[in-house]
Amino acid sequence: MLHRYAILVAACTLFLVVAGALVTSNEAGLSVPDWPLSYGKVMPEMTGGIFYEHGHRMVATTVGMLTIGLAVWLWFREDRRWLRWLGVASLGAVIVQGVLGGMTVIFLLPKPVSISHACLAQLFFSTMVAIALFTSDSWKRGAIAVVDSGWPSLRTLALFAPFAVLAQLALGAAVRHRALGLAPHVVGSMVVTSVVMLASIVILIRHPLHRAMRQAAVGLMVITFFQVFLGIAAYMTRVDTSGSPQPMPVMVLFTVMHVAVGALTMAASVVFSIQILRNVRPPLEEPAGSLRAAL
Repeated sequence: MLHRYAILVAACTLFLVVAGALVTSNEAGLSVPDWPLSYGKVMPEMTGGIFYEHGHRMVATTVGMLTIGLAVWLWFREDRRWLRWLGVASLGAVIVQGVLGGMTVIFLLPKPVSISHACLAQLFFSTMVAIALFTSDSWKRGAIAVVDSGWPSLRTLALFAPFAVLAQLALGAAVRHRALGLAPHVVGSMVVTSVVMLASIVILIRHPLHRAMRQAAVGLMVITFFQVFLGIAAYMTRVDTSGSPQPMPVMVLFTVMHVAVGALTMAASVVFSIQILRNVRPPLEEPAGSLRAAL
């Protein structure tokens, strides 16, 4: 039940990311200037923005309550101390995220705060996915250790991949909030795609029989490719509808999907990293119960 509850919190967090992307893509962040209690004079053209903004806040409140429940559940029922404290850390992240969200509206979308708000949302979603992984039966069955041989080092790739994806997400947030041009984000996408391809292919070549790492590698690769195509579609629809007086539905659709799959890419890179760091050992530390011996 704890594992299923963690999955529920992760799913609701992804929905919260989508809700936030709807606010940004529809340029609704300024529609409710007096956050959170009074709204001043509301013009008719603000109605749609208020709908998205209110929806976003309702989902955020729900995720906050669910996170409190998860932290309490982990603290009283989980034997692993580090996982209990991870639940506490996730609760702290929710509080910080709420403060950043309030500052975003009160101070009329300051770029550094808005970008930080977007990045923390991605990190929080990845944390929820990690907690769901840690509470699963497959995790509790233990690791199947393999030896890392050759170059590049799998453990190095495991540490580098999530940071590369997070940097790319930050660049994307900077583009959406008009803090940067598109060029750095495009260059970053090529770098991240290359890193993901290299890491995934290395796993599939060296350890094709290791189920957990193989699934993590394939999942990360598929999601990243999908993300690249969504990025192209989001850019093309934005250019095609640039002359419209308000954001067009097709542009909003692809932009929101791009943000949502970006969150999935970040979470997949974290799972990929966790599986490698858990199962891969340096050559001099080959355990007796390794995968090679098991086969």
